[in-house]
Amino acid sequence: MNNGILLALLAYATYAWSDAAIKALGGHMSIFEIGFFQTLIAGVCIYFAKPDGERWRHFWQMKRPLAVQARALCGLAGSVLSVFAFTTIPLAEVYAIIFLSPLFVTVLSMLFLKEKVGRWRWLAIFGGFVGVLLVVRPGFRAIELGHIAAVAMALLGASTIILMRSLSKQERQTTMLGFLIVYGLAFNGVAMAVTSSVSTPNLQEMAILLAAGLFVAGGHILMLRATRFAPASHMATTHYSQMVWAVLLGAFLFHEEPDLWTIVGLAVIAGSGLLTMAREQVRLGFIRWNRMGRNRL
Repeated sequence: MNNGILLALLAYATYAWSDAAIKALGGHMSIFEIGFFQTLIAGVCIYFAKPDGERWRHFWQMKRPLAVQARALCGLAGSVLSVFAFTTIPLAEVYAIIFLSPLFVTVLSMLFLKEKVGRWRWLAIFGGFVGVLLVVRPGFRAIELGHIAAVAMALLGASTIILMRSLSKQERQTTMLGFLIVYGLAFNGVAMAVTSSVSTPNLQEMAILLAAGLFVAGGHILMLRATRFAPASHMATTHYSQMVWAVLLGAFLFHEEPDLWTIVGLAVIAGSGLLTMAREQVRLGFIRWNRMGRNRL
């Protein structure tokens, strides 16, 4: 159990470093070029770390093709938006907004899965939005396109989780990952050509691109290993460790020192998410958490 939790913490730290690498490339490369190379590098790594009992040559075989394609398209759109958000606004603000995703899941579950939403979950939703308002503070600070992209990414992440719930027992992981990788390479490659945003990375940029791809692939592999030692319900809270990494990496690498309101807002968001998970533990006996909810590869 402890090994699983430690691996999950390490996986989310690895994801955070991947996001920091993407941010470091902002202003030097287009979002499509960053997305293409990150997907390519991560895809090569994941190809050699396929789930047990599955074969990549079967990834195109689907039982529910429309849902699989919808999941891949949501993942693609979320990936593109995440690169844009991370390269335009502070790390802590991106994380604050995308951590609305579990709260969006609650609303979407009510609308599409006909789940009942009680007062505790509504309280958590309200608390999450209050936390985001404390971090972003619209009306007191300018709202940028990166903030809008992060909100869209959170909504797409929630949609991905809803789709994953319905697909997890019917489709292979290689199927869902395979189409996401193919879509990511095809879209970003075409977008680079159309926008003429292809450039030759220098050695430093190549090193950062390599780190971004390796980190996101490493996070995925570590999370797969973690689930062998501990159930998802026991690792769900480790997701919020990314907020700590967002503050630390933003401050030390990009001089984005958060003020008191940002710290309070992040704490409120984390508390709202933890309240939702605790309530699900009491009500259902398990936590409905999905380790692929961040539109990761």
